[in-house]
Amino acid sequence: MQHLGELRTRLIWSVVFLGVGMGVAFTVHQPLLTLLEKPLNASVQFQAGEVKLISTTLTGQFMAALNLSFWAGMAISLPLILTQVWAFIAPGLYQNERRWALPFIVGAGVAFAAGVTFGYYFVLPAMVRFFLDFLAGQVQAMPDVSQYIGMVVTFLVAFGLAFELPILAVLLTRIGLINHRLLRSGWRFAIVGILIISAVITPTPDPGTMMLVVAPLYLLYELSIVLSRVFQVRVPDDDEPVRL
Repeated sequence: MQHLGELRTRLIWSVVFLGVGMGVAFTVHQPLLTLLEKPLNASVQFQAGEVKLISTTLTGQFMAALNLSFWAGMAISLPLILTQVWAFIAPGLYQNERRWALPFIVGAGVAFAAGVTFGYYFVLPAMVRFFLDFLAGQVQAMPDVSQYIGMVVTFLVAFGLAFELPILAVLLTRIGLINHRLLRSGWRFAIVGILIISAVITPTPDPGTMMLVVAPLYLLYELSIVLSRVFQVRVPDDDEPVRL
């Protein structure tokens, strides 16, 4: 019951931090929308004039702003939410393992930001260009704002989470669930999984765009193997207590 009470407290604080972050993001939702609109016109080749987002429902604009604010608020409050996660699991760790709190929080935040940045600058323009110019200008594209924001945000969040793979590998290694030998022996399954994930993240049949996703994900997998080897659980001597 004490653990459940602690979990409830951490969840409440996480929701509070998310609400504050969402409120901050909602005040700047228009600049954020402008930022997400840039790939539309930067990728156009055959469209006549500027591509404008439209809303086909009365509440479409508000729901799009709310959706955008939610995920932007999640990104803003992520370090504080991760702090609550660490505070919940820290009592079950040894004293020498608790020093990884700051690297875990900072590393997870930086990895997520790196994934979002990579997806926005290197993959999203190619994906948008493929869809807009698919019929070489025979159809004038007028994307619905709710559908467009939902697709782009889902895409960027997926990239951010994918870049958390090395951080997850370190945590699972320290817990003792995996090691670098297990990851190395499963590289064939990893490639198949990466191909499936890449196909889901990039809903375009363009192999070039898909390779822009496959390559960094596989490099992240290799980095996970290296980090798992570095942070592997050391086997103590016979006269030392077993400490994971």
